[in-house]
Amino acid sequence: MIRLFVGLGNPGPEYEATRHNAGFWWLDDVAREFKTSLLPERSYFGLAARVSRPLPGIDGPVWLLAPQTYMNLSGKSVAALVRFFKIAPNEVLVAHDELDLPPGELKLKQGGGHAGHNGLRDIHAQLGSADYWRLRIGIGHPGVKTEVANYVLGKPSPTHREAIEASLVRSLAALPHLLSGDMTKATQLLHTSKPPRPKPPRPPALVEDVLP
Repeated sequence: MIRLFVGLGNPGPEYEATRHNAGFWWLDDVAREFKTSLLPERSYFGLAARVSRPLPGIDGPVWLLAPQTYMNLSGKSVAALVRFFKIAPNEVLVAHDELDLPPGELKLKQGGGHAGHNGLRDIHAQLGSADYWRLRIGIGHPGVKTEVANYVLGKPSPTHREAIEASLVRSLAALPHLLSGDMTKATQLLHTSKPPRPKPPRPPALVEDVLP
């Protein structure tokens, strides 16, 4: 089961609406779902919440954590809480922005590399393990590698923000399965995109259209 949910981002109002803060956006949604608030915790260098019974039928406690160390030092915050409560890496889920997925798509994975994401890079280093889970939140790619830094620190268009927000809301359906450890079911729910709108029915053919 997941005992620690982490959302990655940068603190401060100037970063609040930027793509790099998609992990923070997701964690805020999770906190609302659990009916809790994130509060400053100096010992863990971030905003945190302890949830005793996050959902009906699920025994806690579960932790939520938004590192306030800036993205590049996210591992300092995660490692402090993990070590104090003896949480294993495979009981940690880190939500972060993902360039390789379009806005509106989510992917859940365990392990693997950090793919150049500075928040994941530091978590790797501080935990000494890559065995934690990641919720990859699609933000799209600028198309040019040299533009990535400006892109992730920029604000998404209204259309992209709407698609991202919709995916975050949809992800909440997977929370009971993440908490119970049914990662297969959680993956199925998270990887299911919003179904396309049905095409309008074709108008009935006129009699003169079918007569020879």
